[in-house]
Amino acid sequence: MPRSRDLPAFALALLLAAACSSAIALSSDRNKPMDIEAGRSDCGLGANASCTLSGDVLITQGSLRVTAARAVIQQSGGNPNRAQLSGGVTLKQDMDDGDRIQATAANVDYDMRNEVMVLTGNVTIHQNRGSLSGQRVVYNLKTGQIESGGEGGGRVHMRILPKGGAAGGETP
Repeated sequence: MPRSRDLPAFALALLLAAACSSAIALSSDRNKPMDIEAGRSDCGLGANASCTLSGDVLITQGSLRVTAARAVIQQSGGNPNRAQLSGGVTLKQDMDDGDRIQATAANVDYDMRNEVMVLTGNVTIHQNRGSLSGQRVVYNLKTGQIESGGEGGGRVHMRILPKGGAAGGETP
C-alpha cells in the first residue's frame, strides 16, 4: 500500500510497454498483467526520483520474461526516462509472426526519451531466422535501425538462415 511499492511497477511497466510496442513483440502481451520480483527495492518519491531493484530481478508480462541482477529506473518530471539493467540481462519474448526472440547481454541501457536501447557486453540475439552477436548492439525502436560492433578489436558475427529453416541452423 505505500507509494514506494507502486513506483517500481509503474516505472517498469512504462519501460516495458515502450519496449514491447515495437513491431516484433507479441502485441497481446501489452494487455496482460506485469509481475515484478526482486530481492530488494529502494525507491524515492517525487517527480525526479529513481528506483533501484536488486537481487534476481524478474519481470514477466505475457510471453515476455526479463531477468537481471539489478535495475535502476530514473524519472524526470514524473515520467520514467531511463532504465539501466545490469548484472547479466536476459530477455525472451514471443513475436506476432510466431518467432521467438532471445537476447542476453551484460548490460542494457534504455533511453526512453529517444527510444534507443543499448546492449553491451557479450551480446547475443537469437531468432528462428538467425542470430547476431558482438560486444555492443544499439537498437533504435523508432526507426528499427540496429547498429552493432565489437569493442577492443572484437568482431560482430551474424548468421542468417534461408527461409524455411535449413538443417544445421543452430547458432554457434
